[in-house]
Amino acid sequence: MKADYKNWMPKGMVLGALAVAVVFCIATVVIGIASVVGKVMLVLTILCAIITLWMFLMRRAFSYNGKRQMSKQIIDGVASYVEIPDGGKCLDVGCGSGALSIAVAKKNSNAQVIGIDRWGKEYASFSKNLCESNSAAEGVSNTSFQQGDACKLDFPDETFDAVTSNYVYHNIPSKDRQAILLETLRTLKKGGTFAIHDIMSKAKYGDMESFVNKLKDMGYEEVKLVDTTNGMFMSKWESTWMALTGSAILMGRK
Repeated sequence: MKADYKNWMPKGMVLGALAVAVVFCIATVVIGIASVVGKVMLVLTILCAIITLWMFLMRRAFSYNGKRQMSKQIIDGVASYVEIPDGGKCLDVGCGSGALSIAVAKKNSNAQVIGIDRWGKEYASFSKNLCESNSAAEGVSNTSFQQGDACKLDFPDETFDAVTSNYVYHNIPSKDRQAILLETLRTLKKGGTFAIHDIMSKAKYGDMESFVNKLKDMGYEEVKLVDTTNGMFMSKWESTWMALTGSAILMGRK
């Protein structure tokens, strides 16, 4: 049995965009481009075709079976920063298909990794059962998975020796994603480590440099914001056309 981590750009989303493009295309042919409505249909057809192509290229880049394998590079890269003491526990927020949870568990075989996710309908191919199947396929026994809400974690303060997350919080509708980060870090023990990767642009997160200083003022021993679009996980060009500009790891120790 082989692990199946799916794709961050689900096939259903690509096919859905393609179907919409086809519908607009048919409408354009039927109506004709001589009329105003026909011209609007043509523009919508072109826009949907461009979006479909973008989604297809994203899916190809993220594929674990393809040549680029950006997803695997990011997962392995984030996991490399996570150190958990023997017998310790790690929380992975928004575990999806279990990829980061499993990577961290492999690297820290004497620790327990708990992955949580709401497994929403927009990512219907991701599930708790999939996470557990992937763990079994990878021969990993130090993981567990449960449903949870990143905005209100069902864990007491200072429960975990490490917390991780990858490309999760930017998907949560919120006017204050820094508050969601604080909710995650609330569960981190004194002396624990964290590695959170996301699109931490100013538009999505506000001033993250100020947030780094805020954490330091709160007593965190080490806090860094590491740009991952400078060749670490992707090139500047890739981050631009993939709409991943601002991707960075917030990492350090409490």
